[in-house]
Amino acid sequence: MATFDDVRRIALALPDTAERIGRGNLQWKVHTNLFVWDRPLRQSDLDALGVEAPTGEILGARVPDEGAKFALIADRPDVYFTTPHFNGYPAILVRLDVIGIDDLEELIVEAWLLRAPKKLAARYLADHA
Repeated sequence: MATFDDVRRIALALPDTAERIGRGNLQWKVHTNLFVWDRPLRQSDLDALGVEAPTGEILGARVPDEGAKFALIADRPDVYFTTPHFNGYPAILVRLDVIGIDDLEELIVEAWLLRAPKKLAARYLADHA
C-alpha cells in the first residue's frame, strides 16, 4: 500500500522536480511539465464508474500513449483504471491503496522520463543504467 508520502519521496528524488499545489491538489512537475498528480474522483467520474468506483487516494500519471494505458489496465485492473475524462489522453489513474511501492516507483520514474527534457532524461538513464 502506497501513500502520497511515498509519491512525494519518489518524485522529489528525481532531478529538477518540484512539488506544487494546483487546483487544490498536489502536483509534481519536471521543469514545467506535469508528470504525476493527486486526482480525486469527481462526480462525473463517480457517475461513469458507478459501483466500480474505487475509494481511497488516486494518483494520476502520464504514460507514453493510450496503448500503454490500456495495457496497464488489462494487466492490473485492481490497480489501474481510467475515466471518460481521460479518453484520448495519455494518462492513467492509480489506486494508491493497492499499488506496491516498487510498481509505484517504476510508474513515477517512467512518467518523469516522458516529461523531462531529453538531455536531462538521457543523463538520468546514463547514471541509473
